[in-house]
Amino acid sequence: MEIQLKYGAGKIKIAIPPRAQVTILEPAKIPPLDDFVSALAQALDRPLGCPPLQELLLARRPRTIALVVPDETRPAPLGEILPLLVERIEKALVSPIEDRLKVFVGGGLHPPADAEALERILPTEIRSRFAVVAHDARKAAFHDYGTTRRGTPVRIHEAFAAADFHIVIGQVDPHQFVGFTGGAKGVVIGLGSPETIEKNHSLMAEPHARVGLLEENPVRQDLNEAGRLIGIDFAVNFVLDPDRRAVALEAGLPEEVLGRLAEICARVYGVGIREKFDIVVASCGGYPKDICLYQAQKGLNLASQALRPGGHILLLAASPQGVGDDIYFDYVSQFTSPEEVIRDFQAGGFRMGAHKAYLFGRTLVNYDVAVCSELDPGILRKCHLRAADPTRVLAEWVEALPGRPRVAIIPNANTTYFYAM
Repeated sequence: MEIQLKYGAGKIKIAIPPRAQVTILEPAKIPPLDDFVSALAQALDRPLGCPPLQELLLARRPRTIALVVPDETRPAPLGEILPLLVERIEKALVSPIEDRLKVFVGGGLHPPADAEALERILPTEIRSRFAVVAHDARKAAFHDYGTTRRGTPVRIHEAFAAADFHIVIGQVDPHQFVGFTGGAKGVVIGLGSPETIEKNHSLMAEPHARVGLLEENPVRQDLNEAGRLIGIDFAVNFVLDPDRRAVALEAGLPEEVLGRLAEICARVYGVGIREKFDIVVASCGGYPKDICLYQAQKGLNLASQALRPGGHILLLAASPQGVGDDIYFDYVSQFTSPEEVIRDFQAGGFRMGAHKAYLFGRTLVNYDVAVCSELDPGILRKCHLRAADPTRVLAEWVEALPGRPRVAIIPNANTTYFYAM
């Protein structure tokens, strides 16, 4: 049989040998919102845990407002969200807000969005009216909010902190060790200092730091506490289906919004399986999920949950922006095997960038991994990955296995996660 899977901005066709037993593991199909703008208006009027946005603004009368949105590695319907949000802010303040509202693009430790990226991220009417700040964690000045109980120093972009009212926009999506994205994460990580991000992410080694867990997850609970220290006044979060259509949307206090949407997100992207598979074919889900190798690692990690020990994973990750992180690449290139990476990382302590090599390594030592991408095969080898033609490597794997090998196709590997039924 032949299948087509998302790959970069398009699709790739792959032939599956007829002897294989094929199962497609995909998210649940939930109808998208009939009218996104109407749903947003209702959410702003009936927020979770706080008064409506306009009432909050009327009561507070902020002189300045800071609004943070995700970078292009996180899809967001900002062309629909931002105009209505700006309209509501203007009605509440009854005055021009061009000099009062500042828009931040939060990318954490990703390279700051350049002019071309900002054109892709923000609608023209927003870029032309308001000051836009692309967060640069290496160069920004930071405001110190203190330290969480788990020891994370909460240092956030100074210009965001200086505003009188803080709004965060973001997607609630499964995350390999945060549990779910959304809530305060868009500020704490999106606009955080390197030491804030590094300390929070170092909690990923704890037992309950895994996809799909919210209340027991130490990384997520640390983010929530940091958000409370900052004082994020309002959140607009949404759940997107694999075609980037919104299936749910809420507004209000970050933790309230996250809790409600995580339940829906789990129903969409959590998939039960009775038995693990011999071979997994995993598409990250296309652009922007496979924008670079650094982002594609998430798909490899989640896909491995559906695979028996020693099984085979074919990862489809176009990676048009290359490896995606120089620190990761420089670190992983020093070693000759993933086993060496794991030993060095565990001995030397948590380091951002290097942590991605460790996460890759945890999968590579347990499974046979092949990658189809636009990256040079030599670059992949330095990352301890091998380039492969999808149809050819699948034929080799199926031929080498007895009987009828069980093959799982995962069309949205960066977001689909698995649990035993």
